[in-house]
Amino acid sequence: MFESLMRNWWALALRGAAALLFGILAFVWPHITLTVLIWIFAAYMLADGVFALVAGLRAAQRQERWWPLAIEGLLDLAVGVIAFLWPGIALLTFIYIAAFWAIFSGVALLAAAFRLRAMGEGFLVFAGLLSLLWGIVVIFWPIAGALALAWWIGAYAILFGVFMLTVALRLRRRWNDVGNP
Repeated sequence: MFESLMRNWWALALRGAAALLFGILAFVWPHITLTVLIWIFAAYMLADGVFALVAGLRAAQRQERWWPLAIEGLLDLAVGVIAFLWPGIALLTFIYIAAFWAIFSGVALLAAAFRLRAMGEGFLVFAGLLSLLWGIVVIFWPIAGALALAWWIGAYAILFGVFMLTVALRLRRRWNDVGNP
């Protein structure tokens, strides 16, 4: 496998370059990044809805409980259509869910930190306050949550791209060291 990776170092380099490009674009055009993310979610929901409906129809043919699958399929299709037609509403809903999760998570972390006072809970307090603060900021300024989401995706893609390029260049150097052009 190692030899195969060395021989195809360029494929890893292309993946790394593509990830770097995507990450940079996510920082430059966060709105487009988020729109594409919502479209992918919508496409997934539509596909999942179709599969759930098919599973429900097959269950009905076998005289099994079919209606939970049919309801799930219809709900998935509805959410998919809404996300396609109104991606802004889908994104805003997702952002508010993330904000409320961060607030509840922050409160839980702070509660745990105060219960663990004797064990050096400083980082737990910091994590709880950070989570709580981010959630509150996003509730009052949801665009910050959307922007943070796009930037997190972009940061991940850039780091992934750098790591892939580093591995590719090391593999290339190793491939050349063993006498291959």
